[in-house]
Amino acid sequence: MEPPVHRPRRLRTTGAMRALVAQTRLSPAQLVLPMFVADGIDQPRPISSMPGVVNHTVDSLRTAAAEAVAAGVGGLMLFGVPAPGDKDATGSCGTAPDGILNRALRTLRADLGDSTVLMADTCLDEFTDHGHCGVLDDTGRVDNDATLEHYRALAVAQARAGAHVVAPSGMMDGQVAAIREALDADGFGDVSILAYTAKYASAFYGPFREAVGSSLEGDRRTYQQDPANRTEAVRELLADLDEGADMVMVKPAMSYLDIVRDVADLSDRPVAAYQISGEYSMICAAAERGWIDREAALDEAVLSIVRAGASIVLTYAATETAVRLRRGE
Repeated sequence: MEPPVHRPRRLRTTGAMRALVAQTRLSPAQLVLPMFVADGIDQPRPISSMPGVVNHTVDSLRTAAAEAVAAGVGGLMLFGVPAPGDKDATGSCGTAPDGILNRALRTLRADLGDSTVLMADTCLDEFTDHGHCGVLDDTGRVDNDATLEHYRALAVAQARAGAHVVAPSGMMDGQVAAIREALDADGFGDVSILAYTAKYASAFYGPFREAVGSSLEGDRRTYQQDPANRTEAVRELLADLDEGADMVMVKPAMSYLDIVRDVADLSDRPVAAYQISGEYSMICAAAERGWIDREAALDEAVLSIVRAGASIVLTYAATETAVRLRRGE
């Protein structure tokens, strides 16, 4: 008797069958929406290189945040965009209680309470007049240890303003340990740290720099990871886990799915990945020219990030993706 012929296509015959046997599943609660809130504007300001994304006023941020939460999005990641005149060499407006990011955090925490996970970008680049992620020494290089002191203050200010999660993204050595110590000492032991564990010096950050009005001249290659290096991400992961990170993240996501897999294989804590501005925008740009289906491509991209091992995905398409997922339930 001939052995039965295996026909994988039997499990692809209908939409219901494909849904039943799908190996990778995505839910709205896995998505985090990055949001920009800017000082000195009286209405939302479109970001030309990021279709559909805006710099929010505090009022429009409240509306968009409520829409995201209603759609089931699991978290919101806030980036503050100060007025150019408020920037200085140490990014002091980042820690000021009336700074734009801290005002926005307080407002959303009052609006939303614990109905979502409110995250804050814990970095200096948006707030410094030189655009780097840390303070500079006399030679113009980022001073790692001096920067850690500023990260401590920044994290505590964000926790006081209502952040559930602080997210150090500057790739300074020892940043997680320094922030954990500062949070615990100030009574914020319940505030979590999402460590930007593997953040690469990518060519895909351009639209983000428009969004935050970056003052950067030069590059960040002396502290962000070299795109050529893979095992270095494992060393960064082990350090962050040892220092007390509650969650870890790979950024960018789509161009670094091998790194997402490596981190997921080794981490005993939740793994996030960030579909960054350039990755999002190139899909939107191709769709605007009629080359691809925008919604299908965005959904496929996010699914691929989860398939690679991420349990949390930051994407500018979080709200619309969540709406589509719920529509398909």
